[in-house]
Amino acid sequence: MRLTQIARPRTTTPVAQVGNDVFDGRFRELLGMDAWHMLPAPIRTRFSKRLQQGRSIAYQGVVTRMQMSWPGFCLAHAARLVGAPLPYDIRSVDQPAVVVVTEDVATNGQFWIRQYGRRGAFPQTVHSSKRFQGPTGLEEYIGFGIGMALIVEATPTALLFKSDHYFLQLFGLRARLPRWLSPGALVIGHHEMGNDRFTFTLSLRSRWFGNLITQDAVFKDAKE
Repeated sequence: MRLTQIARPRTTTPVAQVGNDVFDGRFRELLGMDAWHMLPAPIRTRFSKRLQQGRSIAYQGVVTRMQMSWPGFCLAHAARLVGAPLPYDIRSVDQPAVVVVTEDVATNGQFWIRQYGRRGAFPQTVHSSKRFQGPTGLEEYIGFGIGMALIVEATPTALLFKSDHYFLQLFGLRARLPRWLSPGALVIGHHEMGNDRFTFTLSLRSRWFGNLITQDAVFKDAKE
């Protein structure tokens, strides 16, 4: 485990006024122009709208698939000690799902809240913060000093967020976790379906235990 000082967040962010909206070029900058234009137009629209301070946008949908192996079940429930960042209940299938995105002006990032209904129980709520900084240009924080560096990739049908490494960040120092301590390779996908709908996918795979957790949810476009 190697300790390093925390780098300052990026301060240059492509932003421009487009009509009544503000164009956000942060994801386009991460991908590059060629990869950005590979994406379907609706995905480019969703990821290039900069929310004003104090504004949020909500996407409503339904969980369509949820699978966990026994190691995945144990990991997801153990992670509840640090805020439950992973889906942990198969009772969420066919239940409502809501994602709320809010601009985080202080860190030049975004707050994400994901809520998954659970049949016969209270819904699960996941909080995280995306920040445009770090060695890959994008990091996601779940609290308790735990974070993940993400690599962003484009395909003709989807925008993918892939874990590069996990880290702990405490008292001004940052420690990158070795692979044998990481929960596994995480891939989150935003897949275009057409008709103002998209699929959110989550896949966590361990080099030792194979597929741990898989979740799919279908959402509809929403207004602020």
